[in-house]
Order: sequence, then structure tokens, then C-alpha cells
Amino acid sequence: MTKYIFVTGGVVSSLGKGVATASLGALLRARGYKVTAVKIDPYINIDAGTMRPYEHGEVFVTASGAETDLDLGNYERFLDLDVPAGSNITTGQVYLEVIRKERAGDYLSQTVQVIPHITDEIKRRIRAAGEKVNADIVLVEVGGTVGDIESLPFLEAIRQCRFDVGDENTLYLHLTLVPYLGTSNEFKTKPTQHSVAALRSYGISPDIVMVRSKEKLPEDITRKIALFTSVKANRVFSSFDVPHVYEVPLTLEQQGLGKAVEELLGLEHIHPNLSVWQNAIKVIKAPQREVTIAIAGKYTAMPDAYLSMMDALLHAGIANNARVNIKWVNTEALEGDSTPESQFEGVDGILVPGGFGIRGIEGKIRAAEYARTQKVPYLGICLGMQVAVLEYARHVAGLEGANSTEFDPYTPHKVIDLMPEQLQTEGMGGTMRLGDWPMTLQAGTKIADLYGVAQGGEVTERHRHRYEVNPQYVEPLKDAGLVVSGATPGMKGRGAGLVESIELPEHPFFVGLQAHPEFKSRPMRPSPPFAGFIAAALQKD
Repeated sequence: MTKYIFVTGGVVSSLGKGVATASLGALLRARGYKVTAVKIDPYINIDAGTMRPYEHGEVFVTASGAETDLDLGNYERFLDLDVPAGSNITTGQVYLEVIRKERAGDYLSQTVQVIPHITDEIKRRIRAAGEKVNADIVLVEVGGTVGDIESLPFLEAIRQCRFDVGDENTLYLHLTLVPYLGTSNEFKTKPTQHSVAALRSYGISPDIVMVRSKEKLPEDITRKIALFTSVKANRVFSSFDVPHVYEVPLTLEQQGLGKAVEELLGLEHIHPNLSVWQNAIKVIKAPQREVTIAIAGKYTAMPDAYLSMMDALLHAGIANNARVNIKWVNTEALEGDSTPESQFEGVDGILVPGGFGIRGIEGKIRAAEYARTQKVPYLGICLGMQVAVLEYARHVAGLEGANSTEFDPYTPHKVIDLMPEQLQTEGMGGTMRLGDWPMTLQAGTKIADLYGVAQGGEVTERHRHRYEVNPQYVEPLKDAGLVVSGATPGMKGRGAGLVESIELPEHPFFVGLQAHPEFKSRPMRPSPPFAGFIAAALQKD
């Protein structure tokens, strides 16, 4: 029978439940189990697609096209899998489905209530996520903090799961905080005691307590937590701060987390293969080379808005045995008195990420111009590709005033325009071009070489966009020297359709992609465009 591990959090939010869940998943994967992960978000939104990055961080896009919480990106990177559709469960999804069923008459004659109808729908979705991939173990992270009113139906649902599938097939892990007070020079366990007591008031007693702290907890503090939470001392684990997140699976395994899970779930004792994480940390701590990359965007005050991007750069650095230092450049500053020369001084490469809205756009265009004219390696992702095309159209192809209709509906040259299928779209949520889409790469181009299809071929990357390079301007741009190195299948050689990638042949590295390859990058399988970008940056004089 499928086994379920439920991860809850207490005391404060943003403790790192997603990393803890992903790290545990990595330990189980290293033992050979087929694992999947589910994130429960108690907000009423259907998905994360319409949320501000400053409020919620990055919107991660799955292969199936779901716009999800950024924790699903951690699941995919740590577990090296594509999470299936339905792996992000929100309050909005659950209530919408229950109301739909009620209107359809599925509950005819019944009074529809939180228990059993809402909780049954939550459990159905959890089971379905595991069944889709025939998982041995399903990890379920409950977002928010114990005590939040929004989380109550989900806590009740996971409480019921133990009665549905049995003690031997369920495990409750509670992540909490032990703060250190410098004034009294001691760790304080009282918040953890209250958090576990609150969880118990909902009928859930944790089997494992994982404690977030600045430093590894002393044994006497661990024993105290065990005593006051009624959890065995060898099942209290310290998740202390480490230099890099990829060390977390190793530190937890060293403390015996994997063995504890094996015992609680009646699993065979297996020695895990953690070489991927050991090798990654070895390179991160002692790289042979070093490179500095400027990320030129407008959410620079909220690095979580670019979480997958930063991880993709890290993976590319590991592949090139190099440390990747990031310099944040706010593109709004480039629209004022700040010059590109001052902002990009000392950088070895410039990356312009995706985004929406007009704020900072002219600064991004200036960044692309600087990279092109100064021969600085450039990687443009989604909007980053579009601004590179706009810059080229204005300053090389002679299309004065070229712009995107997203920013200027009355531009004389609509070089970037709304995709035709988007013209009929109503509403904002889940209506973009989303998920895995194929692109055909042109033989002999840099991008084809990076993907290992030098003779041309089809590859798949994830997308999240509404606008595209206007097919009417593809030929003028090509005549001016821009190489359209990738297009949607069936449009190869036509010079029209959806432009998937562009590049400049006489430049050390100037590549743009309409897709978001960072979403598929993994520590063990870095994204080809990112790996090539870092390799080129390392060659910069």
C-alpha cells in the first residue's frame, strides 16, 4: 500500500517546510523508492499564477502547465522528477470542485459540509497525486502554520488519513522553530512545546519533530524537546543553518532521519546513494573557477521571485566546476541616471529574466544593448528574449520605435505582439501558453549545439507567456542579421510563427529563449542554455 508522510509547520511561517520535504524526498529517492510530493496551499486562489512575485515569490510551472507554489520547484530539483498535475492543492480548487458537484446533484439530499465533503475531496486529491505516478511514498506538505484558520480542513483531512490507511502507512513530521536568545545565551524550546500542543489539539501527534535553528541543537535541548513533546529523542532532528540548501539532505541523513522513517513506516533498511549531493557540495565549497553574473530584473529586492533561475545558474556552475556569484541589477535604475557601464562593471555575463508589465522595460533593453555591443555573454529568458529582439529591431534593423503591444499598443512597429489564441481569451488565471511545448532547433546554431542536436532536432521546454515575436517582422530581423535558431514545430524554415530562440552569430554568446529552461534544470542535469552561458562567461576576458 502507498505510504504517506505529512509535513506540518509551527511557530512562524517561512521556516523551510518545502526544503525539509524535498530533502526527505531526496533521501527516500536515494534509497530507490518511487516518491512524489504534494503541496497544500490554504489560500483561496485556484493557483499561484495571478499573485505578485513580491508577495508570494516565484510562480513555478509544471510540465502539465499548472502554475504553482515555488516549493514544487524544490520538489522537482531534489527528487529529479516532474511532479504530476494535481500536486498543488489549494482551498480554491477544493471548494470549487465541491460546489461543482453540489450543483451537478452529486450530493443530492445531503447537507454539504466541511466534514465529510471538503475533507473527502482533499483526501481524494492527495490519493490521486500518488496514483498518477504509482508512488511508493507520497510526501504531503501542508502550507501555513498550525493555528491558522485556513489550514483547519487540511489538518482534519490528514488526521483522517491515518484511520483510512493505517498507522503503518502514515507518518506525521512537524517542523518548528527553536530560537536562540543571545541575552540569556540559551535556546528556547517553549515555542516548540506550544506548537506541538496546538497540533495535538487537532488530533495529530507528530512521529518526528524537526527543529529549525541557527546552530545544531545540543543534546540536552534535544532531550528536553523529546520529553515535552512525547517524541523519542532519536526522532528529534536538528535542521540548522548550512551554507547551502543542498547540504540539508546530507545533514539530515547523518542524524539518522532516513533510518527513522524506515522504522516508522516498516521499510527495508537500505543504504542510500547520496553521491549527487556529495559531489555538488564538493564543487560548491571548493570550485576551480569563479564567475560573476548580473541578473537584470525588477524584482531584485525579492530573490525568491527568481528562485529557479538562481538554482539553474548554480547547477550550471556545478557542471563547469565554478562558483557563480550573482550581482543584482535593478533595471529601473538603468532607466534613470545610472549607466550600464557602472551597473555591469566587473560582470562576466548578463541574464535578463522573464516578467510582466512595463516597469523597468527600457532598462532591460539597455542591458541587452550593452551586452550586444560590448560582447558580454547574454542570456535572455522569455521577456529577456523579447527585449533583446526589440533592442535589435530598434538599433540594427532600423525599426525606430519598435516595441511590444504589452507596453505600447500604438507602437509603429509591433515587433512583439499578443499571440493570436490569446485574443479570444477571457480572464487571467491559467490562460497563458503554459507547460511543456516542443521547439525545433535549426542545425548548426549555438542553441542546437548546446542541446546536443547540432544537426537540428526537437527539444521540449516549459513556457509561460502571452506575447511572441510578431511573424510579420521575422524576415526583416533575419535580414538584419538576427538568427532565429528555434521555432515551434511545423514552422521550421518558414520564417514565421512562434519564435522559440534567437542568437547572434558574431557574438561570444548572445542567446534568447521564449521558454523557461530554468524550470527543468536539476543539480544532476543542468539546463543546457544555462550551462553554455556559464561556460561562455568563464571565457570572457
